[in-house]
Amino acid sequence: MAAESAQFGIRAETKDDFDLVQASKNGNVAAFEQLVKRYDGKLFRIAQSVTHNREDSQDAVQESFLRAYQHLADFRGNSQFSTWLIRITVNQSLMKLRKQRKAREVSLDEDLRAHEDVLPREIIDWAPNAEQLYGVSELRSILLKTIEELQPILRTVFVLRDIEGLSTVQTAEVLNLSQSAVKSRLWRARLQLRERLNKYFGKSAESWPVPSPPPPPLPVPRLSSAPSQAL
Repeated sequence: MAAESAQFGIRAETKDDFDLVQASKNGNVAAFEQLVKRYDGKLFRIAQSVTHNREDSQDAVQESFLRAYQHLADFRGNSQFSTWLIRITVNQSLMKLRKQRKAREVSLDEDLRAHEDVLPREIIDWAPNAEQLYGVSELRSILLKTIEELQPILRTVFVLRDIEGLSTVQTAEVLNLSQSAVKSRLWRARLQLRERLNKYFGKSAESWPVPSPPPPPLPVPRLSSAPSQAL
């Protein structure tokens, strides 16, 4: 058995999530360890985006992996394993956030329900885009600070979509939102980040063209080259 687990551990890096999940369901601990290694960093970043607390984020990730392992039999494969795992992590992170605040229950969607059916158009991405900006060391702290200032639902949607690269469908499933709601919140997150980043780069909010939400639909103005050069 030990030799079989060791052999599996060597080959597991090349296996997809489904194979690893099936092996884990059959009691192969090495297979689940590969899943932990594969998603540990991603889940920590997502938890950190919700809790803003390193210790709480680490605890949330550990608890998420434990819950996932304990409930592997409940995973039917109707969605991607990563989506299922991220949803568990978001829920665990929200529990940590509720304990932090104590005063009231945290709702990701608490102050945006009135806008559920209002779907603004996607704003054109600035250059460099958010993911590129995130990777530049000297600007990373600025972007992190502005992300932390976003409302929880906007921050989580932005991190899942623009930082972690989840699709709209996956993000909607993780957060139990409609796809139109995800798009709407991503629009607001990008807009707020753009406005808040302006102060760091000496640009007024008016210098960035921003489309108005429908109705009626209007053409989205292109960004001028001046802000890109400033960045």
